[in-house]
Amino acid sequence: MIVVTGSVIARQESFAEVLRLSLEHVRRSRGEPGCLSHGVHVDCENPLRLIFVERWTDRDALLNHFAVAASRDFVKALQSLVAEAATLEIYDATRLEKF
Repeated sequence: MIVVTGSVIARQESFAEVLRLSLEHVRRSRGEPGCLSHGVHVDCENPLRLIFVERWTDRDALLNHFAVAASRDFVKALQSLVAEAATLEIYDATRLEKF
């Protein structure tokens, strides 16, 4: 399984638009092949920061997600609305049955 985390910090005046675009993006992404989950959350300590958490079946599914035109359009749309560059981290994860 592939786990992706990322975040963006919106400018105060653009937060509503960043949130709208982000919700649209995660809802669309959930329907893509190989998407196990895709969510966006508001940071409790910085309400202008949105945090993305995604789970994909494998690297190919994630690469296909990155290749979707709507995904690229989402990233481009955010560039003019955020206070600083977005972060993105990708992890190769193994689920433990018992801990």
